[in-house]
Amino acid sequence: MAAANVDQLPQQSAAAKAILYAFLANSGIALAKTGAAVYTGSSSMTAEAIHSFADAGNQVLLFLGLKQSQRPADTEHPLGYGKLSYFWSFIVALILFSLGGLFSIYEGIHKLQATEPLRQVWVGLTVLVVAVVLESLSLMGALREIRHLRRNKPLARWLHTTRNAELVVVLGEDTAALIGLTLAFIFLGTAAITGDPVYDAAGSIAIGIVLIIVSVFIAVRIKGLLIGRSAEPDLQAKIDEIIADDPAIDRVFNTITIQMGPKIMLAAKISIPAGIPIEEAVAHINKLERRLKAVVPQIGLWFIEPDSTDA
Repeated sequence: MAAANVDQLPQQSAAAKAILYAFLANSGIALAKTGAAVYTGSSSMTAEAIHSFADAGNQVLLFLGLKQSQRPADTEHPLGYGKLSYFWSFIVALILFSLGGLFSIYEGIHKLQATEPLRQVWVGLTVLVVAVVLESLSLMGALREIRHLRRNKPLARWLHTTRNAELVVVLGEDTAALIGLTLAFIFLGTAAITGDPVYDAAGSIAIGIVLIIVSVFIAVRIKGLLIGRSAEPDLQAKIDEIIADDPAIDRVFNTITIQMGPKIMLAAKISIPAGIPIEEAVAHINKLERRLKAVVPQIGLWFIEPDSTDA
């Protein structure tokens, strides 16, 4: 049995950059939306401001999880802290659901029951246009980092198979933000044209529904990672191929991979030729491990069991 640690991976760098883009965009947008919400009295703008503040805070939590997941293993956590990134990503989904979605719906219902005339709507509409530009830049940054990782894989398939929680969350938040901004602009503009603030309140409810849908999507994706998922199918296939093609191995009984944050844990049960000295068998296994690490650097912990039968 053998084990080893993994170096810092490109996925972490991509996630950190996407988190930074989102944090800078959301922090500036949140301040602008707050000023516009106070100035115009818009319910949709208030919902958007709260959403942006929540998103900015979420980026801090994502970055915290990314850094904590890099902590080395210790006696209390022998498999490392990789899954902390999944924990904080799940917390982000809960915040997006509660502070973002539920509060936006509450704010809209409250304004429906006690409507107030809007003031200087053009200020809010201007801020929304600027926010759309900034959020678009953040989304483009996230998509650029994702493109580096998914290569030629379609985005929909990457979303279905990726184990990178941070990028999934950032992409979901940026998408929800753009949809929310569009809805806020439409409803706030309609309220300005008709003079009926009910449309503005309805916009807040619509934004809340969008945030809840996105938060549920994120939570479902992260749930599987928290429970324990295998490595991405392409990586699993590559690992199986490398082990099976090793001339020193008679047969591969089974391989198991578990995604541990940015790292992968690999366990393999193999058959090696009978009668070879133990020193030679160990040398073969060590050589195999070095080859695996060179081709699949995502492997962080590996355990290889030589055996004669799959009992």
